[in-house]
Amino acid sequence: MSKYKSKFRAREKRRVEIERRIEENCRARGHARPKTRREFLGSGLLAGTGTILLPSLATLMSSAAHAECIIDESPLLGAGKIPFIGIDQGGGANIAGSNIMVGGMGGQEDFLSAAGYAKLGLPQEIIPQNVGIDRSFGIAMHPNSALLRGMLDKTSAATRANTNGVVIPARSENDTGNNPHNPVYGIAHAGASGEFAVSVGTRNSESGGRSAAPETMIQADLRPTRVRNRNDALGLAGGVTNDGFPNGRVAAASAILTALKLGQITEADATKELVQCGFDKTTATFNTTVSATDLDPEVDADLQAIFANGELNDGDFAKAAAVMKVVVNGYGGAGTIEYGGRDYHQDPRPETDDKDFVVGQVIGGTLEYAARVGKPVMIYGFSDGAVSADTNRPEDDGQGVTKFRWRSDNSQTAASFILAYSPGGQPVLRNGAASQQLGAFSSDGNVITSATPFANSVSTLAELVVLNYLALHGEQAMFGMVLNNPGLGTGAAVDPYIAFDPIV
Repeated sequence: MSKYKSKFRAREKRRVEIERRIEENCRARGHARPKTRREFLGSGLLAGTGTILLPSLATLMSSAAHAECIIDESPLLGAGKIPFIGIDQGGGANIAGSNIMVGGMGGQEDFLSAAGYAKLGLPQEIIPQNVGIDRSFGIAMHPNSALLRGMLDKTSAATRANTNGVVIPARSENDTGNNPHNPVYGIAHAGASGEFAVSVGTRNSESGGRSAAPETMIQADLRPTRVRNRNDALGLAGGVTNDGFPNGRVAAASAILTALKLGQITEADATKELVQCGFDKTTATFNTTVSATDLDPEVDADLQAIFANGELNDGDFAKAAAVMKVVVNGYGGAGTIEYGGRDYHQDPRPETDDKDFVVGQVIGGTLEYAARVGKPVMIYGFSDGAVSADTNRPEDDGQGVTKFRWRSDNSQTAASFILAYSPGGQPVLRNGAASQQLGAFSSDGNVITSATPFANSVSTLAELVVLNYLALHGEQAMFGMVLNNPGLGTGAAVDPYIAFDPIV
């Protein structure tokens, strides 16, 4: 046998062993082996987005492989899915009534009684029957809403015109992180992923925020990476894995190849390391034009314009901008931005409205940033519990408007909301105004817990968000497979709870 044939057979033996390890890795993760670029993109098999098969390290490094593997510059970089950002307000913030309008069984404009709106912080003089509503963002909001004021502060008229939303009356327990509000794992199961991370969050927790994720959705290898500031965003291209390799796509690939060249690891180990570290787009990693600077929110001209006058130095905006930069650009598929201290009761109304204003600016900033870079975005706003007002304590909200001070926690006045932005035009409500409010409040200002399956079940509420994320892609038929027999149901049972027509 010639020396050439011997080397060839040895290389072929290594190739077969590498193939076997890849197959084992896929089976361990419970996935079929991807065979096409589309399957890699949609599978969520590993952190980051995928492209072609990894038959051997030699193939990975070949000129042909390099020629085919480039960073996806399409409008939907993050696995071809809509960027998703959750706004997690810890403590029991107000959403219903004083910010986003809620009504009875007839929808947002099926107005509650004056007493019902008083519980939600609105004196008789400014109930919607007397002052009307604001639909700048499609969804009906109170014209004196601090949340609305913040959203208006950061958006252009064109961005507002291409936004729509839905409010979801649903109770949750007061002031606790145990509410399984956060759907980020379900969003990942729906296919959301990014070039550098599946998802990110501003808190080092299992969900990336304060509120928990439903246990049925959690998968260890989809855990959010913490991104709370500029340095964390830059760190997606750096850091160290459990095996001692840098935890960034470019840095890790370079380190693994260097170790291979120095004879510190075998070819099989190098390929296994690349696969297990999430490099399903490995050859793109070797050739990527994405650098740490591309992850830096402080050098992003659009973010600088949106958060001007030094606002990027403010912690509230710095962490939001870091998540926006990563998620909207597809470097991460989904993100959670957490704001604590939203335990509003007994605090002066100017202070609590100022906190709502900041969150509104973050929401508006997210919408505006998506518009400037030409990407769609879905925003989910939620809080653990809610508050009710002290109708014997009217006070100026700091803007010359009299409102009631918040008195106590009240899980019965809770609501969440979804906003969707599309560069192609305002997202269309699937069933018109009936889709703008999924659920209902009673006339006296309490959630009607029998109105929907999710009105009294936070985990089912998280399922609803995943359903609507899929529906924005026209993929609602996959709901039962994505969440594996969801409590909300499937097929015709969930049709009434789909708010939007597809936007991509």
